[in-house]
Amino acid sequence: MRFIVCRIAFSSWVEWMDQTLVRLMSAYGIHLLRWAIAVLYLWFGSLKLINASPAAELVVRTVFWLPAHVALVFIGSWELLIGAGLLFTHPLVLRTTLFLLWLQIAGTFQVFFLLPEAAFQGGNPLPPTLEGQYAIKNLVLIAGGLVIGSTVRRRSKESTQLLTH
Repeated sequence: MRFIVCRIAFSSWVEWMDQTLVRLMSAYGIHLLRWAIAVLYLWFGSLKLINASPAAELVVRTVFWLPAHVALVFIGSWELLIGAGLLFTHPLVLRTTLFLLWLQIAGTFQVFFLLPEAAFQGGNPLPPTLEGQYAIKNLVLIAGGLVIGSTVRRRSKESTQLLTH
């Protein structure tokens, strides 16, 4: 009998813990995702501006139509704009920021077409180089941008409701 009572108590505790964690993730997950991506863009953009980015050579080689210093300043500034924009929740700011993010990410995929030797080991498209991994991880940023973008209308709807009530 005692075993059944303990099992029920433990089961109830697990259920309560699960519900609590899910509520926390639901309440804070998208905000933390937005802030984490913002930090990443602010950090990486800053490194490009001070010419301390490990990806500097790759940027210069893929943004070949600009002089090296200008390419780093341009991409670094662009990334800082994305990072700063993600700190705001205003729908227009977020929409503009996400547009800049997706353009920037599309640019990072150039490495696969312009410099496949820099993206893949020995011309084999399965084992990426470190630079290739750097570009492939942007799939996570695309997914994060989609999740963040899913909140834009929600935020706009909340603002509209506040104005009409």
